[in-house]
Amino acid sequence: MKDVNVLIDAGVDVKKSLELFGDMETYNSTLEVFLQEIDSKLKKIQEYKEIGDMANYAIQVHSLKSDARYFGFSTLADLAYKHELESKANNMYFVTENYDALMQEAKKIVNLVKKYMGREYEEEAVKTEVTVKDKAILVVDDSTIIRSFIDKILKNDFDVIIASDGKEALTILDNADERARIKAILLDLNMPNVNGFEVLDVLQQKDLFRKFPVSIITGVDDKESIARAFKYPIVDMLTKPFNERDVKATLEKTLNSNL
Repeated sequence: MKDVNVLIDAGVDVKKSLELFGDMETYNSTLEVFLQEIDSKLKKIQEYKEIGDMANYAIQVHSLKSDARYFGFSTLADLAYKHELESKANNMYFVTENYDALMQEAKKIVNLVKKYMGREYEEEAVKTEVTVKDKAILVVDDSTIIRSFIDKILKNDFDVIIASDGKEALTILDNADERARIKAILLDLNMPNVNGFEVLDVLQQKDLFRKFPVSIITGVDDKESIARAFKYPIVDMLTKPFNERDVKATLEKTLNSNL
């Protein structure tokens, strides 16, 4: 016998759901279908997020939102709705910034449903202290949105060191402890104080390109600036707007350039 209080105590609006399903037997049988399909749906959401396909991402989170509303998973429904609106507006940066929160809530619901159904489920993980990773990527960009976007993409594998302009980047590179961990640099060109070209000049003067492989991240699309950038021994150029897969591919190419 399933104990509906497992759901109610977790904040599920079962009463509202029964206005649609009519009785618990129908609710439970439909919940079984939800459990069978949810992993595939979450996988598709991840895939579309990684390639920046906001149109199909919006379709999938809309479906997730609808399911969540039907079953009374209010928090998940609200999160999915926000993702639906922002992805329809092609706001890939919002999606990346808030993706973890959506997935965490979805996985929380999946575990709750499994518990209610008497299935094997994962206990909530105990949070551990974040340790400093031995491999770091220096991201230099004056845009808070871009810095946060790249940080979200890379933070699981690297310690992402942030600089808001070229002056701050050069200060970081002068720090022996930080310098020893930095494996690559993603560098914007147009920035206040010290721009990307000035950073490239310093790296060239000090013969640091072999130690710090550099790829450019930029919104610049004029041929003269692009040609000027490639006069330096940079690895690649990533033009804004870019998606998660673009960032990962460029970084992999950058890291492997000196092998």
